[in-house]
Amino acid sequence: MIYIGVTGWNDHDSLYDGRGKGLEAYAGHFPIVELDSSFYAIQPSRNIEKWLKETPKSFQFIVKAYQGMTGHQRGIQPYETKEEMFEAFRLSVRPIAEAGKLGMVLCQFPPWFDCKKENVQWLRYVKQELKEFPLALEFRHQSWFAEGMKERTLAFMQEEGWIHSICDEPQAGAGSIPTVLQATHPEKTLIRLHGRNIHGWNDPGNGRWREVRYLYRYNEAELLEWKENIMKVDEQTKDIYILFNNNSGGDAADNAKQMINLLGIDYQDLAPRQLNLFFDDGQT
Repeated sequence: MIYIGVTGWNDHDSLYDGRGKGLEAYAGHFPIVELDSSFYAIQPSRNIEKWLKETPKSFQFIVKAYQGMTGHQRGIQPYETKEEMFEAFRLSVRPIAEAGKLGMVLCQFPPWFDCKKENVQWLRYVKQELKEFPLALEFRHQSWFAEGMKERTLAFMQEEGWIHSICDEPQAGAGSIPTVLQATHPEKTLIRLHGRNIHGWNDPGNGRWREVRYLYRYNEAELLEWKENIMKVDEQTKDIYILFNNNSGGDAADNAKQMINLLGIDYQDLAPRQLNLFFDDGQT
């Protein structure tokens, strides 16, 4: 099965057409979503319960790991110990797993998390702490896939049971990784398409980096290239989860819809589309 969606559900105006905005409306278009609010703060149970109620039974979340667990955390750490932090995250995610709606937890590590012994040890620690969940691993430092290291990295991921988060992103120095079309888990593979804005990838944007980095719209030729890539990965793994993250300019949802059409997918179990009050798609 190939599941296609985008990161977050609020910033995709082309989906809603004035018919209500939010996760319930989003679930009428895509079968998966990346839950990125969990990166900034471990989510309280009331939020999790609300999101579970707003989505159909077959809907799946890719939950982004909390930033304190992946080395992004700067400033005040809200948890006294790492054990407390991991336990809080487990308690937050567990209801999603118990509802059968957890696609995976995505552990995305920062550009300064390079390939060295202590970081490998931390990966093993994270894997142990979150062993009850399917875990995807995404790097942002090219040393993990450097010549002479790529095969060792992939072998490590396979041995440890990590799902490979395959990326499409600009090749813009050490803080970016190449596209490596190799599954490391027999059941699941994640593909995240970040766009190819090479000039904006390392541009802080005067503090507005999010508005700059992912400003990109894939053209049809690039999507067709990725269609071929997806077919190659499909031979290696049971299920593929594809997330478009190129949303600085609101392009992710449109590109995701294009990819669904190119692959000839017709999802049958989406949420009912919300309709305008009093009117049903133009019929009075």
